[in-house]
Amino acid sequence: MSRSDPIDLSPETLAAAVESKAWPFEEARKIVERYKGRDFPETVLFETGYGPSGLPHIGTFGEVARTTMVRHAFRLLTQDKVRTRLLCFSDDMDGMRKIPDNVPDRAFLEPYVQMPLTSVPNPFGGDYESFGHHNNAMLRRFLDTFGFDYEFASATEYYKSGRFDEILLRAAEKYDDIMKVMLPTLGEERQATYSPFLPISPKTGRVLYVPMKNVDAKSGTITFDDEDGTETTLPVTGGKVKMQWKPDFGMRWAALGVDFEMFGKDHQTNAVVYDRICNILGGRAPEHFVYELFLDENGQKISKSKGNGLTIDEWLTYATTESLALYMFQRPRQAKKLYFDVIPKAVDEYYSFLAAYPKQALKERLGNPVWHIHGGEPPAIELPVSFALLLNLVSASNAHDRSVLWGFISRHAPGITAQTHPELDRLAGYAIRYFEDFVRPAKVYRAPDEVERQALSQLSDALADLPPDTGSEAIQNAALNVARQIERYQDHTKKSPEGGPGVSVAFFQMIYQILIGQERGPRFGSFAALYGTDNTRALIAQALAGELVA
Repeated sequence: MSRSDPIDLSPETLAAAVESKAWPFEEARKIVERYKGRDFPETVLFETGYGPSGLPHIGTFGEVARTTMVRHAFRLLTQDKVRTRLLCFSDDMDGMRKIPDNVPDRAFLEPYVQMPLTSVPNPFGGDYESFGHHNNAMLRRFLDTFGFDYEFASATEYYKSGRFDEILLRAAEKYDDIMKVMLPTLGEERQATYSPFLPISPKTGRVLYVPMKNVDAKSGTITFDDEDGTETTLPVTGGKVKMQWKPDFGMRWAALGVDFEMFGKDHQTNAVVYDRICNILGGRAPEHFVYELFLDENGQKISKSKGNGLTIDEWLTYATTESLALYMFQRPRQAKKLYFDVIPKAVDEYYSFLAAYPKQALKERLGNPVWHIHGGEPPAIELPVSFALLLNLVSASNAHDRSVLWGFISRHAPGITAQTHPELDRLAGYAIRYFEDFVRPAKVYRAPDEVERQALSQLSDALADLPPDTGSEAIQNAALNVARQIERYQDHTKKSPEGGPGVSVAFFQMIYQILIGQERGPRFGSFAALYGTDNTRALIAQALAGELVA
């Protein structure tokens, strides 16, 4: 996804991009329209923001992944003639307002509340000089691993190096105008003490939320009472002062000339404030994209300080980076739960989109998520076995290593090996880890009742009558023929090919619950073909003997 990556600049691809309804192209067209009738600047700047008050979570990664997708769409629309940059900006000069729940020793951090995050000692140990530096490094480590083309920026560095001095002096000049924007958004009590400038106490080093006694635009200074009551005057430049988070958004946009930034829905009501302050300071507000928030399994917003929901490392322990990127691409304006149960579906959906890509027309390709995930160059990967099927194969066979799984796979599909299909081998490793940590602890086998015993016995007999190399479709039909003869599993709202009643999903749910110890499973025919009909019959025999429940 770097700028040096090749990009298809053919007229046909450009025409398809102009018409594409994929959301990255819709956002990229807004940036093109932004400069309609005038020249593009030397660089079009895409920005993402990160608050390192806690360890980076997947939502943080999502901003960079999604912005990269928009950036690539913009490159195509402009025929790669406009230089672009992606700046990942960390607000690491923000004061630590509360101690995160997921640090090793919360008491260790208590003396440092309201200190800038890059002045708070690192509770995790190691070589990082502060809590902020550590969290920045955790974010960069993953972004580098994924291969994003980005530049990292630290608020502490930008403030202290003077990168923001010019715009901060302008903010002092426009202090009254900024206050006119901010005060109506605040309650009466907060209005009495509010200031867009937050001085860093020379005595305690803490970020102070105090009213201004004087703002001298000519000298570029602010005067306030320090924590001990001492009247203090500081320059707004040189990192002595930072801005409140809402004015900081607009200030940063104006200072850097940001053209595009996306943020979560919790920022949506403040976007007009950010824009107005950016304009007051002489900038032009960027194009926005507001995405819905990620939720944990209980429907609560994912929080860096709480550490709820999935971390980046947790997802990548059990699935590929591409599956994570797909989850970020899909329905960004819809709130989505982000917990371990979503991983298998995301993995299989990614490979389904990948398999569909070569068969699609150009217009459909540009709407396919894999085009955006891979910067227009999706790999050609054949995956003969789904991740869901691998998980159930692990579950049924109790496999602890990939060689056991490959025994089943190679027998089912001769010629397919770990060497010929390394991607499938990689997924086999993920499947074993996911099963051991999440599936096995939740497995609950149940004993069959008399009707179910009869059904399973008949299913076993039907499998015995099939040739050893029978395919999945024939196995599925044999199972359906068994179910159609049992009243409990007849679904009269459906019709069989012969005109009789169809088969209720309860039949296959029964198989999953009794044979695999799960509520759901893959298509039975596919599973039995991969596992082998003899092995499946042996599993049925164990269930009928009560061994699985035991």
